[in-house]
Amino acid sequence: AEYMGKVEKIPGGTIEDSEVLSGIMINKDVVHPKMKRRLENPRILLLDCNLEYKKGESQTNIEIVKEEDFSKILRMEEDFIEKMCGEVIALKPDLVITEKGVSDLAQHYLMKAGISVIRRVRKSDNNRIARACGATVVNRTDELKEEDIGTECGLFEIKKIGDEYFTFLVNCKNPKACTILLRGASKDILMEVERNLQDAMNVARNVMQEPYLVPGGGAAEMALAQELNEKAKSITGIHQWPYRAVARALEVIPRTLIQNCGASTIRTLTALRAKHAQTGCASWGVDGEKGVIVDMKEYGVWEPYAVKAQTYKTAIETAVLLLRIDDIVSGTKKQMDAGGPSGAPPPQAGGPES
Repeated sequence: AEYMGKVEKIPGGTIEDSEVLSGIMINKDVVHPKMKRRLENPRILLLDCNLEYKKGESQTNIEIVKEEDFSKILRMEEDFIEKMCGEVIALKPDLVITEKGVSDLAQHYLMKAGISVIRRVRKSDNNRIARACGATVVNRTDELKEEDIGTECGLFEIKKIGDEYFTFLVNCKNPKACTILLRGASKDILMEVERNLQDAMNVARNVMQEPYLVPGGGAAEMALAQELNEKAKSITGIHQWPYRAVARALEVIPRTLIQNCGASTIRTLTALRAKHAQTGCASWGVDGEKGVIVDMKEYGVWEPYAVKAQTYKTAIETAVLLLRIDDIVSGTKKQMDAGGPSGAPPPQAGGPES
């Protein structure tokens, strides 16, 4: 999910300004101030190569005999860049985005052709742009084809937010990747918003995987407690107590909800118990703001079944684990007793154990 929908945080603005973009946003500006910062329906070309003269892999020495040879070498470098730019310009893109650098000369040629250029974009961002606008990332300029151009982006725009420039590639026709833009007054608020978003997305995922919901507000716990108490009544002798113990433990959730909003714990919990004793009232729980009991179906608080089931499994397994432990052997107490009645001082911590 991180690959498809990336979360970008920009301090400033209010939380309400957060949005899901129908495209991609990256923290970049065009390489040359005269290039266009807004294009509608741009033809986008994505590159994974330098638009500058390629240095040799190993160290290269050139011996120059005549004076004009030096200018000839420079001319060859310029011709090489001109050829690369020519291959790019031939496809008539409006926007070129590359993961590597763009030299001054290449900037000049592309600017004259009316092409906007963004350089040094992260590889992951470039792949996401490709998915959003239908382009293909190309490794060499001499391999460019018409179908590599991305045409599904509706608007390329650079906006200044705060002190930084951000590139927006939005209004994409059928984006397979997107950016979730979060805004907030400070870094701390942004972190909190991101955590909440993460929780919400996880809830959505859980519900998609297991499409079952149970009423919230302590209603599910109370209904279970009621059922367990009923079950306990049908069992004679000592075996009924585990049922009653689990039922009592489940009441912690509604009790905590009542405590959190400052209502009377005993009174409200008794009312809730009485409500669940009636038939057809299994969805009644606690309103966590007012501290009164309400029907969760009308109040609209639901929780994923998957989370609830997992919580109960873990809780009961932990209880079983603790019950299996007969006694805890403490090492420190034995050392103190080892001094014995003779009054010999106990060995110092870290010394040999007696």
